Amino acid sequence: MVSSIWPYLGFHLLFAGSLSAASPGRLEAIYSPHELPLTADPRAPHWKDIEPVIADRDRYGKVVPSHRTEIRARWTKDNLYLLFTCPYEQLSLRPNPSTDTETNFLWLNDVAEVFVGANFQKIHQYREYQVSPQGEWVDLDINRLEPSSAHGWRWNSGFQVKARIDATRKIWYGEFKIPIRSFDDRGAQEGNEVRINFYRIQGPEPNRTYINWQPVYQETFHTPEAFGLLRFRK
Repeated sequence: MVSSIWPYLGFHLLFAGSLSAASPGRLEAIYSPHELPLTADPRAPHWKDIEPVIADRDRYGKVVPSHRTEIRARWTKDNLYLLFTCPYEQLSLRPNPSTDTETNFLWLNDVAEVFVGANFQKIHQYREYQVSPQGEWVDLDINRLEPSSAHGWRWNSGFQVKARIDATRKIWYGEFKIPIRSFDDRGAQEGNEVRINFYRIQGPEPNRTYINWQPVYQETFHTPEAFGLLRFRK
């Protein structure tokens, strides 16, 4: 998460034409009738045939070399599953990671982030979920019109994560299991759509790299006008 003052500019996404995983700004989550094991492995049977979207741009839309991040999505009647494949150059890791308790300010080190909201009228309200390469996690209840809320990090979604580092290939993998009702009161249903964006923060200061799926064209990732669209499909 990158902090800055966020002006409310309105919502200008265009929802025209058909939706496909290959279309810019759009992603399909593919249905599973059974809950999935968290493997953090794109070669796992339930992930290997799922087409990813690619996050390889900086905040202003310029390609970030050697950081072509893949994101895959699946869903069940209760949960949204997301798998990040994250090439890296040099990881910035906390020395004493905790995977049993929430880690506030997790975004000060390497992290993969998901911002998702189901309210198309109040786009300043959404939820944020993060995982680090070491399996640390934090979830946040965001209201950009109330910055004094400190991003609601004490809110608890009940989501789960798994992470794995392949140091030989210099890739880390982060997987999310997010209760759908934690961000959408409608629950799970085929054809439902939510607003979503994916981000990474990579490497130590002073040369940190910021990567997003849909470029925000600002210094902060917290720009809900830039969110893409995810649809639940069977």
